[in-house]
Amino acid sequence: MDFDVGARLKEIRLAAGLSQRELAERSGVTHGLISMIEQNKSSPSIASLRKILGGVSMTMAGFFHEETRARDKVFFGANELIDLTSRLSSHTGQDHSRLNFRQVGDAQAHDLQILHERYEPGADTGTTMLEHKSREGGIVIEGELEVTVGDQVQVLRSGDAYLFDSRIPHRFRNPGTSDCIVVSACTPPYL
Repeated sequence: MDFDVGARLKEIRLAAGLSQRELAERSGVTHGLISMIEQNKSSPSIASLRKILGGVSMTMAGFFHEETRARDKVFFGANELIDLTSRLSSHTGQDHSRLNFRQVGDAQAHDLQILHERYEPGADTGTTMLEHKSREGGIVIEGELEVTVGDQVQVLRSGDAYLFDSRIPHRFRNPGTSDCIVVSACTPPYL
């Protein structure tokens, strides 16, 4: 069953007692974007959804998983990682399935977000650069990943790594011809 991004956003907005315009103002996005997403006429990019959820102090993990995870859980099977991206199904042809971010456990409880990231060839976090109050780092396990941090751009390959202040605008893209796998960490969590 497909996840209804629009209905979930509307539910969260109404629970916060906000109009579409108020949420847009708090999030720094246009009212039209909120309206289009709630009507499922537009599928938000990861960066846009993160911005919108910042207006109600919610993470993407909280957006997609309403149930509370056990905070004392230590070990996680591959099927227990929290899928943060594949539910961004598109009603307008925008394909978010080219990116897959899976989170280990309850990032908020541990103040640390650990992700297993998969980028298909050509996958991109979007032309809108990501920015958030965190620090993040990662290691490319396989494939190639172009990382842009401010005015620095580097293509990383298997075994290469990155570490930076996430307040600097940044972007990730797979310029290669095969999938890119990355294991990353971010503190405090931002997705």
